[in-house]
Amino acid sequence: MDSQHVDLDPVRDLLEHLEARDEFSGVVVISQGGHELLASAHGYANRAWGAPVTRGTRFDTASITKLFTAMATLQLVEGGAFALDTSTIDYLGLAGTTISPAITPYHLLTHTSGIADDADEEEGERYEDLFVDRPNYAIRQTRDFLPQFAHKPPTFAPGQGCRYCNVGFVLLGLMIERATGTTYREYVTDQVFSRAGMARSGFFSMDVVEPDVAEGVEAIRDAAGVVTGWRRSVYSYPPIGSPDGGAHVTADDLIAFHRAIVDGRLLGSELTAELLSPKERHSAVADGEYLTGYGFEFITDGAGRVQRYWKEGVNVGTSAMLRHYPVVDMTLAVLAVGEESAMHAVGAVDRAVRGES
Repeated sequence: MDSQHVDLDPVRDLLEHLEARDEFSGVVVISQGGHELLASAHGYANRAWGAPVTRGTRFDTASITKLFTAMATLQLVEGGAFALDTSTIDYLGLAGTTISPAITPYHLLTHTSGIADDADEEEGERYEDLFVDRPNYAIRQTRDFLPQFAHKPPTFAPGQGCRYCNVGFVLLGLMIERATGTTYREYVTDQVFSRAGMARSGFFSMDVVEPDVAEGVEAIRDAAGVVTGWRRSVYSYPPIGSPDGGAHVTADDLIAFHRAIVDGRLLGSELTAELLSPKERHSAVADGEYLTGYGFEFITDGAGRVQRYWKEGVNVGTSAMLRHYPVVDMTLAVLAVGEESAMHAVGAVDRAVRGES
């Protein structure tokens, strides 16, 4: 395969097939070297009213929000507010919890803190189950998350393992708020979204009407797998985005965010390079090594070369992906309704990059 040419016809065919079967509602945008290769919108942003997805539809990004938190954290490190090796607990004054004072922003960014998560996704726990006994609408501010994890026993000592952890980014959000004297959402809106040219992005509350925002739903299926209805996700996570998930963006804004990173418009050259480099080994995978970084996750080949880096987001009613393939300088943004929907398109693009039919 030519190192720069990727045949995207199979991706287009798959998206048309999925839309015809009512199995994909979302937006896919692919760029290469700053030039758009593909952009398409499919399905329904709101099923109750039959409102179609458009390229301007804003979607819940779930955990892709962690990239915005990582960027804000590194901006403050660059500005001297705190360091990557600052004690998070000392900085926040959270003595008396089970969170070790040895934990630093480095540990939180790379998922090596050992903090027990509020919902351990690696153990198959469901985030929405947190709200069976506690109303999700009680969690609006970053500090409201603390009771869900601050007194749970850790899973390992800081730096002695690598395990995906949502609440590490909640602690980073608290550090951002302490350093700036403003809310996490205000800082990210001003210093990440605005500076990256993400004009359509924001944090939108479920109980406030906001135009062009897709409604998160999941299919209800009978015993034979036939769709009999749709379930809204309004009880499945907090009502407004937080440092670990829930920002709303367009696919074009995700592409703009990645471009702002590589162009050095959000960080200086040193920390930009660090953000785009793997840091900690998580596990072996079929085609190499899976490593974590400062928000992004990476696959490297046997020679340690980065084959792709990404951040995905999955929650009830939504799924999303921002992925870059350095070997062909190609960036993919997928935003979709449904927690499994985005991965169909991602798999098709992965195969196209590898030259597989």
